[in-house]
Amino acid sequence: MRPAIFPLLPDPGCLLLLLVSWLFNPAKSEITSLDSGNIDDILNNADVALVNFYADWCRFSQMLHPIFEEASNVIKEEYPDKNQVVFARVDCDQHSDIAQRYRISKYPTLKLFRNGMMMKREYRGQRSVTAIADYIRQQKSNPIREVQDLEEISSLDRSRRNIIGYFEQKDSDNYRTFERVANILHDDCVFLSAFGAISKAERFSGDNVIYKPPGENAPDMVYLGSLTNFDLIYAWTQDKCVPLVREITFENGEELTEEGLPFLILFHMKDDLESLEKFQQEVARQLIGEKGTINFLHADCDKFRHPLLHIQKTPADCPVIAIDSFRHMYVFPDFSDLSVPGKLKQFVLDLHSGKLHREFHHGPDPTDVAPGQPIQDLASSPPESSFQKLAPSEHRYTLLREKDEL
Repeated sequence: MRPAIFPLLPDPGCLLLLLVSWLFNPAKSEITSLDSGNIDDILNNADVALVNFYADWCRFSQMLHPIFEEASNVIKEEYPDKNQVVFARVDCDQHSDIAQRYRISKYPTLKLFRNGMMMKREYRGQRSVTAIADYIRQQKSNPIREVQDLEEISSLDRSRRNIIGYFEQKDSDNYRTFERVANILHDDCVFLSAFGAISKAERFSGDNVIYKPPGENAPDMVYLGSLTNFDLIYAWTQDKCVPLVREITFENGEELTEEGLPFLILFHMKDDLESLEKFQQEVARQLIGEKGTINFLHADCDKFRHPLLHIQKTPADCPVIAIDSFRHMYVFPDFSDLSVPGKLKQFVLDLHSGKLHREFHHGPDPTDVAPGQPIQDLASSPPESSFQKLAPSEHRYTLLREKDEL
C-alpha cells in the first residue's frame, strides 16, 4: 500500500504576510504610454487626459513618476470609466515627433487634454498626489453655473467676462456644444446658463448666447453663428474671453514668460482704469498687426514694484509703459505720447529692429541725429530683465533650450 500523500499547506504566517502586503500595496495603476500610433485615438476618446511628457534621464521626471502613478490610482477609484479620466505619458526621447508636435521645452511637462484638444494652460501646481488629484477633480466639475432666476444676471460681477447661454432644454446639441466651449475656456470667462421657462424671455429668436464684457455700462454682444458649430462658437468665445491686453500676475507669470514673446507692459495703479483703457485702445489701433510677435500686458504697480525699481521708477511714476525683452527692459519715454499716431508702434518696431538695444549701448542712431550735430558714442547699459525671473525654474524642470532674446 502506498503511503497517503497530503498536499503541503502554506505556512499561516506566509498567508498573513501576503494578505497584508496585498492590502497595503495595491496593484500599481497602468499609466497609458502614448506613441504615434495610439495617441490620437486615446486622447480623442478621453473626456479629460493628463499627459506627462518626460525623459528617463531627467531627475525631475524620475521624481514625478511615483507621484503621478499614485495620483492616477486615487482618481481612478473616483472615475472608474476608462474614458472619464486618462493618465498618460510620453517618453520624449523615444517619441521626439510627439514632443515637437506639442512644443515641449522642459521635462517633465504636464499637459491637460479635453476630447483630444490640448488646453492652453498646462499643470504648474504642486507636484504631490493630493494637488494633482484635486486638479483633476476641479477639471471634472461643471464649469457652467445654472441660473434659477434672470434676476441673478443683473447682479453679476461686472469686473469679470461673462458668457451666458439661454436654451430651451439642457438635453440638446446646442447646449452640448456650449458645454464643450465652457470646459475649455472656463479659466478665462464665467459661464452661466438658463433653461426652459426661465430663459424664455431671452429666446425670442431661439436659443441664444451673449457676452457681457467687463464694465457696468459695456453693451452686450450676441453670438450670431450656428450653435452646433463648435469651431465657430469656440473662436467667437475665445476672442471675447482672452483679451488682447492681458493682466500679468505672479500666478500666470511663468505661463506668459514661457510663451517666449517679449512683453509690452503698462504699469498702472489698480484703480487707474482710465490709463488702462487708453493703453488698450492704442494697442488695438496701432499694434493689432504685431499680435503674435509681442505680448500686450498690464501690471499692478504696487505688486510689481521690483520691475519698476529696475527701470528707476516707483508707483508714484505710474502709469509707465515698458518693454521687457527677457534680456533688458526699455522704457517708453512719456505716457502722454501714447495717443500720438504711430508712436507706440514705432517703439515696438524699434525693439524688433534692434534699435532700442543699440541706442541704449551707443546713443542715438546716426540717422536720428540732426545734420551738423556731432555723433556721440554714449556707452550705457539698459536695465536687465525682471520678468525672466518668472520663467520656469531650473530647480523644478530640465530646460531643453535657451531662446535668443533681444
